[in-house]
Amino acid sequence: MQIALVITVLALFLILVFLLAAMGIRIVSPYEKGVIERLGRYHNTAQPGLTFIIPFVDTMRKVDMREQVVDVQPQEVITKDNVVVTVDAIVYYEATDPVKLTYNVADFYSAATKLAQTNLRNVIGETELDQALTSREMINAKLRAVLDDATDKWGVRVVRVEIKRIDPPADVTNAMHRQMKAERDKRAQILDAEGTRQARILQAEGEAEAIRRVADAQRYKLEVEATGQGKAIDTVFTAIRDANPDERVIAIQYLEALKVVSDGRSSKLFIPYEATAILGALGTIQDVFTKSPTGDGANSGGDAGVASKGTPRKGAGSSGSAPSTGMTPPGLP
Repeated sequence: MQIALVITVLALFLILVFLLAAMGIRIVSPYEKGVIERLGRYHNTAQPGLTFIIPFVDTMRKVDMREQVVDVQPQEVITKDNVVVTVDAIVYYEATDPVKLTYNVADFYSAATKLAQTNLRNVIGETELDQALTSREMINAKLRAVLDDATDKWGVRVVRVEIKRIDPPADVTNAMHRQMKAERDKRAQILDAEGTRQARILQAEGEAEAIRRVADAQRYKLEVEATGQGKAIDTVFTAIRDANPDERVIAIQYLEALKVVSDGRSSKLFIPYEATAILGALGTIQDVFTKSPTGDGANSGGDAGVASKGTPRKGAGSSGSAPSTGMTPPGLP
């Protein structure tokens, strides 16, 4: 009987020990940490894995170390330029110190929500509407810095803050739409004007290039003609020089030149004084004047300095000495 009683007591003791041991076994997940309290005071922090505590003496609180989300409810905020906008944001955070998160804040989710709303009003209140609509990254960074500094004592790190939407009032939205339409119209007009300007510039450049090429062609034509005339004159001069002409041939050529000169609309003809020497080389100059295109052979004894087509020339006897512009050729009767 005594042996059976001892065995029974021993079995009950073992069962009690097993139950106590089972009650003291705790499993901490890889994304968690355990805050162990012993008799109401902080004892240590359990890492992920199997952990033993003393039943009825120790207690353990598990803290999720994964990134969490705080959805900030939409709220109306006044911007720097006194425009009421509706702002909706979301905050991402992760626990860095499970002890601080356990003992320094009672309800972190509610506290983070209120803190985000308050600081969101402050940040938006320092920003004008246009900047708030176009500079969300700046607002996110500024709000994250403020929240991260405030939540550091809670053992939490703010990973990022995202502004989901900023909704201005309906009248402001309509005004913005009109402004954007006017801006697009202005840009279209600027592009049209720029296109017209470029087209005119290209057209002017094309016309200038055409004028330049025409001028180059005319210049080239004149140069070629001048070169040809120069070569022709040089050829004639060479031929005459090689022929070794006498004074009579030169006088005949000179008279032919005078014939061409006198065949014009002018009423007077001035003959150089030096022409008398050439005319004197002829035997009978009167016959030459008789063949003058003016047909005024009877007045061949007139003044050799000035010949008038419409009026008779003066006689040689009345002229006296030869004038400064011409003289009676030698050999003239």
